[in-house]
Amino acid sequence: MLDLLAAMGLTAVAMPIDDYGVRPAALRDALAKGSQAVLFTPRAQAPAGAAWDEARAEELREVLASQPDVLVIEDDHAGPVAGATAHTIAGGRQRWATIRSASKSLGPDLRLATLAGDAVTVSRVEGRQALGTGWVSHLLQEIVAELWSDRSTARLFARAAARYAERRHGLIDALAALGVAAHGRSGLAAWVPVDDELAATTALLQRGWAVAPGERFRMSAPPGIRIGTGTLTPRESSALAKDIAGVLARRPRRSD
Repeated sequence: MLDLLAAMGLTAVAMPIDDYGVRPAALRDALAKGSQAVLFTPRAQAPAGAAWDEARAEELREVLASQPDVLVIEDDHAGPVAGATAHTIAGGRQRWATIRSASKSLGPDLRLATLAGDAVTVSRVEGRQALGTGWVSHLLQEIVAELWSDRSTARLFARAAARYAERRHGLIDALAALGVAAHGRSGLAAWVPVDDELAATTALLQRGWAVAPGERFRMSAPPGIRIGTGTLTPRESSALAKDIAGVLARRPRRSD
């Protein structure tokens, strides 16, 4: 998203978040600066795993009520496997778009998402698509439609969401037991604040763990590392937590 905005000559305005998503005061400040569109991730926010609850959604809805012309975009990329209830604040607005991807829940190879929005916004997206191939595989569309209409798929989604949550919380709890703060209310990853992203990612790689530096995910937020938890076993979570705690507790030497 950040690369796309830069390529289009648009200016991104950072909005600080907490575990429940964008803070209402941050949204109010962004609108006061003249922002014409706002992009939200209602749940499974990358990289911190933030997710709205009904109270936060209502607070954001109230802030936006005074700005009816602002385009509200909701990127619900994880959908049914996010591990948090879906909330929306787009309803009743003049300009809005909600995106649901099949990539996280059904598989990234599908390269398929659905878009709902007001007539003007949808027509603009269609116009942009017309500049390219303008075509999405009908076979893939039919596969996704068939899966979504199968009742057993909903049960699999629920099972997957529960398993992903178990793995995510397993790491977060293991870190908490060692005095390391981590975030991840939803989604397939955990966020751990660190002082030096490069030092932390390098040290963990030397111990056999590949984690992502947070720089590519943030604009003005403090540094951190993003840890994918989708395939972590309990034993791996325990070992990884100990290594993270060890890396963060390590004091620089004179030769560093």
